[in-house]
Amino acid sequence: MTTTHQQHAAQLLHSLHRPGTPLVLPNAWDVVSARIVADCGAAAVATTSAGVAWSLGARDGDELDRERALAVVARVAAAVTVPVTADIESGYAADPAGVARTVAGVLAAGAVGVNIEDAPAAGTSALRPVDEQCARIRAAREAADEAGVRLFVNARTDVYLRAVGDPADRLAEALRRAAAYRAAGADGIFVPGVVDAETIGALVAGIDGPVNVLTGPGGLPVATLAALGVARISLGSTLAAAAYGLVRRAAEEALRSGSYDSLAGAISYGELNALLA
Repeated sequence: MTTTHQQHAAQLLHSLHRPGTPLVLPNAWDVVSARIVADCGAAAVATTSAGVAWSLGARDGDELDRERALAVVARVAAAVTVPVTADIESGYAADPAGVARTVAGVLAAGAVGVNIEDAPAAGTSALRPVDEQCARIRAAREAADEAGVRLFVNARTDVYLRAVGDPADRLAEALRRAAAYRAAGADGIFVPGVVDAETIGALVAGIDGPVNVLTGPGGLPVATLAALGVARISLGSTLAAAAYGLVRRAAEEALRSGSYDSLAGAISYGELNALLA
């Protein structure tokens, strides 16, 4: 992708974050899943760090090295014509300078967006201190500015996902972090782990910028989330997990009962080959 094309893709990704008309992202983890998602009409493709890690034989949670993660991003970005945003976990780096190197790699791979989470891979604290996370977000922003690409920085806070602190204080803490991350250069705020309409509505009302939520089986429908003012909806790792669930069900069925009914509804060999033509 040329720089001009990448700049246009970045502008398009920004424009797709519209409260009330959310960008819906069934997250991909390899070229085939990305092609399928794009072929289904997705306006952009987002990677799932968990799905990428699992497909490469690693556990999720910053255990995958930067080079292998970015190699997947490059293959996905080369395989689709829609904008690509990469889940880079907490940045695949120990410090802001390392986050900047990761973001430079994301841009070199052809993607135009990133997710950066405030939960560290290891340590005694459930979340990074706000000032530390803001430094990492600023580093990401500065790396993108230096490259001349309007990268969409989606700052994720895991206040709810990691059940940090007293439940009564989580909304205030999420809003505090969101405001700080926006001031540090984040374009949007991702708050996974929130499933109820009241809290999602409060987040939308309290955050000055596009709000991203995570959903899946049993979650609020897209129409409901749109009515609440959500600007981005991610399926996260659930699509990859569902695909692997099918592998297990089909394998168990073949090995235990000798039947193959679980394989009904598969995409045909010819259609999959055609997607990769």
